[in-house]
Amino acid sequence: MPGYQIDKSLWGGETVFDALLAEVRKRRQEFEGQQFISADIIDSFKRVGVYRAMVPRAMGGDERSPLEFLQMVEAMAAADGSAGWVASFGMNPAYLAALPPQTIDKVWAGTPDVVFAGGIFPTQPAKKVDGGYIVSGRWKFGSGCMGASLIGVGIQPDSGEPLPRMAVMPADKVKVEPNWDVIGMVGTGSHDLVVEEVFVPEEWTFVRGGKPNVDAPFFRYPTLAFAAQVLSVTTAGLAREALDVVQAMAAGRQSVTGAPNLGDREYVQIEIAKAEAKVRASRAFFYGATEEAWNSILAGGEPTREQVNLIRLATTNLAHECAEAIRSTYQVTGMTGTYNDHPLSRIVRDSMMCTQHAFMGAITLKNAGAMFFGHDPLPGYL
Repeated sequence: MPGYQIDKSLWGGETVFDALLAEVRKRRQEFEGQQFISADIIDSFKRVGVYRAMVPRAMGGDERSPLEFLQMVEAMAAADGSAGWVASFGMNPAYLAALPPQTIDKVWAGTPDVVFAGGIFPTQPAKKVDGGYIVSGRWKFGSGCMGASLIGVGIQPDSGEPLPRMAVMPADKVKVEPNWDVIGMVGTGSHDLVVEEVFVPEEWTFVRGGKPNVDAPFFRYPTLAFAAQVLSVTTAGLAREALDVVQAMAAGRQSVTGAPNLGDREYVQIEIAKAEAKVRASRAFFYGATEEAWNSILAGGEPTREQVNLIRLATTNLAHECAEAIRSTYQVTGMTGTYNDHPLSRIVRDSMMCTQHAFMGAITLKNAGAMFFGHDPLPGYL
């Protein structure tokens, strides 16, 4: 089935990639306790190619396909949801390619392994001055900011431009305020970003989702749809891990109440079968929509509106179906899974955060349904 067999040779080789997953799995409590992914793990992400994956070969990158990148994020999320979420921002070339060409050359001049993080909302007013903008303000949800070398923040220039921009600056120009106090995905370190009177040259700003200035197949793939996909696919990794955890629990000791072994209970068998079907069906739709759009690009064209719509619909569907499957695994384990140090407790919390993200909200279903009836979706959907 598409997506289940990740080609580990693309990510440092089987030995290296499996060792990284094992290390991430071993240290996930550390990430949650400190509220960010440790620097040495970010360095390991660089070594296996997470951050150069979508960078063009002409700039030293590996130029992976969307499918290959999504498979990597899914595998990482199975080891730890927060690590998968942070690794997903290796898709940053999809955003940064909207910078002017001369700036793009500077971004990857030293290394293709650039770690970018950002917070676009709430967009803040920026004063237009000669050659650029004076940027000040506070932005939320700066996922991965603790390990970033470049940070972007959302601005609304006072020059009357209709669309918000992202202003990109070195990470040392940004203060990270550690206030990520949430129920799940705690290790993503999605803290507030604070900037005080920083001058950002105009050539270091871009419209998020704007037309890319790089000529390579990946940059014809829909940017905002991909940005949603890389987050949603973490739920698929979490769901696979949850199902594996329940299977392992069934091989353990008898219940303390004297009830049959978990795997021998009929209601558990039924619920787990339904959960497995949800995960596999939603993944097939998700990866199928990805491949259909990518094949259109490889054939020399671009994805149609209908193909992009299916990607967005499949993305939202994946997040919610996998989260529902995870809840089922949690419920059948009774009190055992409720302890905070039990893997299922963490997986449930992480999956709840995924479904709260705006990219996977009900508005995406509204837009998909509108297009089904021939209506235009709201701006920013396609």
